[in-house]
Amino acid sequence: MMASVAFDPPPTPRRPLPAKRRGDRFGRGDRSALAVWFWEIDRVLLALVTLLIGIGLIAVAAAAPAAAHRYSDATHTMPTLFYFWRQLMWTALAVPVLIATSMLPKDIARKLALAGAVLFTILLILVPILGGAEKNGAQRWIFLGPIQVQPSEFLKPMFVVAVAWVLSLRSRDQQLPVVPMTFGYLALIGGFLMKQPDLGQTVIFASVWLCLLTLSGFPLKWLGVIGAAGVGALGCAYMFYSVARTRIDGFLKIGEAGKQVDSYQVESAYNTLTNGGLVGMGPGAGIMKFRLPEPHTDYIYSVIGEEFGLIACLAIALIYLAIVMRVFIKLLHEEDQFLFFASAGLATQFGLQALINMMVNVHLAPSKGMTLPFISYGGSSMIALSLGFGLLLAFTRKNPYLSRSPYIVTWNSGVAGGPERTAQR
Repeated sequence: MMASVAFDPPPTPRRPLPAKRRGDRFGRGDRSALAVWFWEIDRVLLALVTLLIGIGLIAVAAAAPAAAHRYSDATHTMPTLFYFWRQLMWTALAVPVLIATSMLPKDIARKLALAGAVLFTILLILVPILGGAEKNGAQRWIFLGPIQVQPSEFLKPMFVVAVAWVLSLRSRDQQLPVVPMTFGYLALIGGFLMKQPDLGQTVIFASVWLCLLTLSGFPLKWLGVIGAAGVGALGCAYMFYSVARTRIDGFLKIGEAGKQVDSYQVESAYNTLTNGGLVGMGPGAGIMKFRLPEPHTDYIYSVIGEEFGLIACLAIALIYLAIVMRVFIKLLHEEDQFLFFASAGLATQFGLQALINMMVNVHLAPSKGMTLPFISYGGSSMIALSLGFGLLLAFTRKNPYLSRSPYIVTWNSGVAGGPERTAQR
């Protein structure tokens, strides 16, 4: 009988690994800096601010012909879309600033913001020395060649971070006089802002400071005292500060000077905003916008109302509201005091600026000379807002998978009183 011979099967050829698909680049296994940022960032906030930037470009394009007409004269005619192309350039510079700032680690973002607070406070003090000629009756800019820099715009988010950091130090030392320290800083900034003059920015700085004091658990009776002092300060400003008196008189239609200046601006903005009805007159079809003093900056909300309608204005207001509410909802579970104060302050400052601008345009507040965030034209405003919103995105970054991991170590008090190390499964 013949012996059987066993033959080993031929080895199975190894299949080449599939090439990495383009869609896997931002998968959960991708640990590149951009992928980690994409998964940790609040993508809802990022989408909302991107929407605002897009709306801003459309709005500036609509307001650019009116602005060009206003600043043209017999010897010089500005191109119709001059301000739109300039805003497109500023946007191209501001968006990378926003993204880069939001990618910073929280500690580094805090340290850079504190350094920025020192730098722009010094620049604010130097505005009367290094500033150029007045513009619309105010001296708020430092001229660096062809570029105008408004230090107060950059200082706003830095001020929020600085105050938040000082208030958070009280958790380490209860005896630290954080309220007098932050009030002294506010008084310094407010004094130089009133010299420019810039009453609107002073109101925002003071309001954000008061909001942070409230969130820090400052006693209500002392908050009431501060509120009463603020009302008294406004009364003193009306009596002794000619800019405030003119603005308020114009809004309340008291006094001939106020009627001729402030009332005309606010009423023109209101008439422009309501001229388009619910759905607007259509892109480029606005007429009343040519009567506005600053159609591409302070009163761009009215231009939107005329050309795109009151429904578009309402939608923009809801976007701002959604951003502020989104931040405060995220902060409900924030345990770090500094991150809580800084994020809440930045969201408050952002929303308050938008609210004041819209109230001026609908004739509910006197003119403040304040831009609409990410929509109004302006280089300093656009880049400063991108810095501030980038800081907000950096401080609200979360690891979406950290709380789901079964290997998170927590510390609980044991039966005998000592700490007990447990692992969440």
